[in-house]
Amino acid sequence: MKRKIYNDLLDWKNNNIDMPLMVIGARQIGKTYIINEFCKNEFNDYIYLNLFEDKGIVSIYKENISSEEKFHKLEIYINRKINLENTIIFFDEVQESEELISSLKYYSESDKPYKIICAGSLLGVKVNRFTGSFPVGKIRMLEMYSMSFDEFLFAYYGNDLMIKEIKKCYENNVSMSEVLHNELINLYNIYLIIGGMPASVSNFISTKDILLYDKNILSLIIDSYLNDMNKYLYDSYEKSKIENIYKSIPSQLGNQSNKFQYSKVEKNARSKDYYNALNWLISSKMVLKCEKVNKIEKPLKAFIELDYFKLYLSDTGLLANLLEIDINDLIFDNDFMYKGVIAENYVGNELLRNNKSLYYWDSGNKAEIDFLISTIDGIIPIEVKASTNNQAKSLKVFMEKYKSKYGIRISLKNFGFENNIKSVPLYATFCIK
Repeated sequence: MKRKIYNDLLDWKNNNIDMPLMVIGARQIGKTYIINEFCKNEFNDYIYLNLFEDKGIVSIYKENISSEEKFHKLEIYINRKINLENTIIFFDEVQESEELISSLKYYSESDKPYKIICAGSLLGVKVNRFTGSFPVGKIRMLEMYSMSFDEFLFAYYGNDLMIKEIKKCYENNVSMSEVLHNELINLYNIYLIIGGMPASVSNFISTKDILLYDKNILSLIIDSYLNDMNKYLYDSYEKSKIENIYKSIPSQLGNQSNKFQYSKVEKNARSKDYYNALNWLISSKMVLKCEKVNKIEKPLKAFIELDYFKLYLSDTGLLANLLEIDINDLIFDNDFMYKGVIAENYVGNELLRNNKSLYYWDSGNKAEIDFLISTIDGIIPIEVKASTNNQAKSLKVFMEKYKSKYGIRISLKNFGFENNIKSVPLYATFCIK
């Protein structure tokens, strides 16, 4: 399946290939698949090495010898002389070897033309908890996520004609034809159910019939996420805390307080008791953190309130699965309490995939803005609605208070621009850059 990160891999090849590349993201989002495709398509020679499956490589890099000697031993171990000019090496599951990660500094600084890509499960956690000498500034890091809605559309249609039409309507603030608008809303509702995990998308695309979709795929992915804790954590109490936070997120998203509450994880729980567990989940990319700001100025990061934040799941399909959402409720557009929550989780993921950090704002009891983005037009407020609701009270309060150039309302309503509010259908969120 076509993935947008392929263009980032090409950019690395053309501009920074002398610096090793590390691709970070949650499990089962397609890292290995797309890197394999890239290496096969773009290089004359390609070597794939999986450190989880081959502990011999891990042992070599543990030896107390120079990085150059380790590479020479690697050649002997895999029984081939590597032509550095023409060969790219993909170290998968690289989190298994801190020593190899440390050696990336040598490969970056060497006069020899090493071409190296790394990826792995829970690599974000490994980077965040690195105990050795991490090669800061010596590697290029790329964030990867599950499939965005436009990637899903490309898989569904087999081309980008519909994507181009959506972008045209977005840029010109002109309505999509009613028949296409309704078709895209239907596909958006389907996407909320299946999410963007490649295995899940592939299962649906094989029949294009949501009634034949195997929702057990997402259950198995969630199980594999939780099983990862058994592989990489040795403290059973820490494991239980991480799992409890993860499983609490659906109920957290329904909070009227609009903030993460530790009491929903465990009675009388305190932030200091769950700091490491929360940090593990965020580093693993299994959850996304949206931080509250108390001042509307650039840079927003400078004005976050540390104790106020929201968590979203890294994939909308996983959220729908944990909530045990009835497929019919989404397909037939039935009203239910969590409809808005799922839409908000979806928008947060789409913004993050477009390299937008997640921030929100509220004024107490009067108004709340779901997301804020920093643009050349200033700080732009975004309000998310799960229906065609035209009301944008919070948006208007914010825009009047902070003199925003314009605001964005994301809903099921068609494209348009009125009263300084840009109307963006939920299926077009990927257009917001």
